[in-house]
Amino acid sequence: MLIRRGFYRWQFAAAIVLPVWLLIGYAIFGSSGWGVVGLMFVTPIAFVTLGVVALLVAARPDVRRDTAVAWSDVAVLGAWHLLIVAAGFYGPTGITFAVLAMVGAIAAFWYAIWRLLRDGARRVRATMDEYERLVAEGSPAQGVGGEARRAPSDDAGEVIVIREERRWEEPRS
Repeated sequence: MLIRRGFYRWQFAAAIVLPVWLLIGYAIFGSSGWGVVGLMFVTPIAFVTLGVVALLVAARPDVRRDTAVAWSDVAVLGAWHLLIVAAGFYGPTGITFAVLAMVGAIAAFWYAIWRLLRDGARRVRATMDEYERLVAEGSPAQGVGGEARRAPSDDAGEVIVIREERRWEEPRS
């Protein structure tokens, strides 16, 4: 649980730390002037993508309740974060890791969407099961066996009829 809670906090920090690492890694290991142009596009995209995925993961009710991500989140997002770190070294395999990091971003985004929808569907199903259980047991609005029960009326069976009669007088001539 400690690792999962730590990763929950890390995913928000990673939205800032990993794009900054790409800049620092280029300053240390980069050599091409065209790399600066690429970083102008990649760094903001990485920031937004990491932030959106972190918010999608944190939007799940179970994650918010426990303030901890699932182990599958740790695996998917951890692999993606490691690919971003590897791409920041800009060595001979830097392009390969950059492409893998982009594929990892797409995979992490759709994984987060899938988990959010799946957990939402599970919660709706549990709510509907509980509702059906209550109806089957007979809630206060239901009688024994699920038949509808009438509310007792306030009258004692009396009927009051009000009748208005008007007499027409013929006009006098």
